Amino acid sequence: MRDKAYAKINLSLDVICRRDDGYHELSMVMTPINFYDIVEIEISDTMSITQSVGFIPLDESNTALKAIKIMREEFGFKENFKINIIKHIPTQAGLAGGSADAAATIRIVKKLLNIQASEEKMIEIAKKVGADVPFCYKNVSAIVEGIGEKIKPFKVKEKYKILLVKPKKGVSTKLAFSSLDFNSIVHPNTELMKIALENGDYKSVIQNLGNSLEQPSFKLVPSIKLIKEKLLEFGFDGALMSGSGSTVFGISKDDEIISLANNHFRKLGYFVRITTIL
Repeated sequence: MRDKAYAKINLSLDVICRRDDGYHELSMVMTPINFYDIVEIEISDTMSITQSVGFIPLDESNTALKAIKIMREEFGFKENFKINIIKHIPTQAGLAGGSADAAATIRIVKKLLNIQASEEKMIEIAKKVGADVPFCYKNVSAIVEGIGEKIKPFKVKEKYKILLVKPKKGVSTKLAFSSLDFNSIVHPNTELMKIALENGDYKSVIQNLGNSLEQPSFKLVPSIKLIKEKLLEFGFDGALMSGSGSTVFGISKDDEIISLANNHFRKLGYFVRITTIL
């Protein structure tokens, strides 16, 4: 059985405060994009995992294995699985690639074993795997709050054209959050972004792009800021870093601008992808 593990972008990301438990209180507008890994799983005599590119960790840092471990503890099944992940989403990119793979794993195993559990129960399991996994499990545009477990879906009226650009260096999410300066932090209005997306108000979408994590991530990986500035120089109506980075996305209605920027960054050896909001 196979499933698409869709990447996401954050059109608005507000880090409200640091909580007493060490986590951060968030308010975000997140949306899946038409760009994905493919996760293939079948029941097997032994556990195994393969991946099309990159190093495969075999401990709990592998989100697919962590998801199965947590599901096994919760539901008590004995089955093992042969897992293959066809990777397209880069790591440390702010696109939730690992979380998307975990979410797809949860969906597939639930179907394979015919697990009878409520949506709330599956979200609870997803939360134990990682902060972005509940959103990736539901895979719909939403306001996401708390540490990622409070998901309020809504409909996006228009399909926005996106160019993703990721420099060679990634950003550690933990380091980005720990580098936040709450004296100078930017607090975008996630509710205004939601309303703009629901109404198809393109101008308001552009005006309300914002990410509290941009400034610390600019310092950690200066090329992120340079990419954003270059996208705006090309004529994109808006550009923003997604998540904690290092991917920057540009929004434009002009196919020529998107194509020129795509070719420019590709020649520089950056990861680039033309896509749309789902």
